[in-house]
Amino acid sequence: MSHATMREMCEDAGPKFGHFVVEFATPGIGHILKNAGCDFVLFDCEHSGFGFETVKSAVRYLEAARLPAIVRVPSREYQHIARAMDMGAEGIMLPMVSTPEEAQSIIDAVKYVPEGKRGVALGIAHDAYRGGDVLAKLAAQNRRSVVFAQIETKEGVDNADALAAMPGIDCLWVGHFDLSCSLGEPGQFQSRTFLDAIDTVAQACRRHGKRLGRLVPDVATGIEYHGKGFDFLCYAGDVWTYQAAVKSGIDGLRAGCVSASAAEKPQKKNAEKGK
Repeated sequence: MSHATMREMCEDAGPKFGHFVVEFATPGIGHILKNAGCDFVLFDCEHSGFGFETVKSAVRYLEAARLPAIVRVPSREYQHIARAMDMGAEGIMLPMVSTPEEAQSIIDAVKYVPEGKRGVALGIAHDAYRGGDVLAKLAAQNRRSVVFAQIETKEGVDNADALAAMPGIDCLWVGHFDLSCSLGEPGQFQSRTFLDAIDTVAQACRRHGKRLGRLVPDVATGIEYHGKGFDFLCYAGDVWTYQAAVKSGIDGLRAGCVSASAAEKPQKKNAEKGK
């Protein structure tokens, strides 16, 4: 999926693959992930501790690699949503979206008039510091921006159909851990209650032609959930992927070197006895 925008991805029912950035907002991160085959990046500000200065820089790094970013902001407050949009995020993800009323307040903060109520600031980061016709620029930004609503509560599942039906919502994104907690079964991802909730959300997205996504910890889970109708699949996160790769190497070295050392000891002892 070469150089697709978030809007183009949200209009494509095929699978899209990304990575979760929660720790390493380095200048090279965009090119590293682009060359790893990613279609998008989910850039986290809910749990990472990243501030808006970091967001602004990271969005530029990702733009340089032509890799679209979904920025997950820490709350539904207008200041968090609109600032991330002004810094150039193509997509916004909001945690704990449970009702159409909450979703509408998000849409109002993302979209310019007549689709929303976002404060107008032009000729800045989100429009590449360009001039131009005001009405055309507002319409272009409204077209460009996409909204990912996280379903992380039982109430969100109950309202999944109403949320998926909203014109300004492009994707329902299941936050699996928080959802399992809200359902009263923390971490029980194979329970009937959890799987029924997943099916409810998936049916809502199919019914209204909306995208469906989640973070997947491994390839097997990603393939399984693609079979359930999930098309935005975010493979693991930077900190865990890096840690797992280093651990694998260190464990291999330790096992090999300790084994070699153990094998050498009897040989040394025999050599010393023969002196």
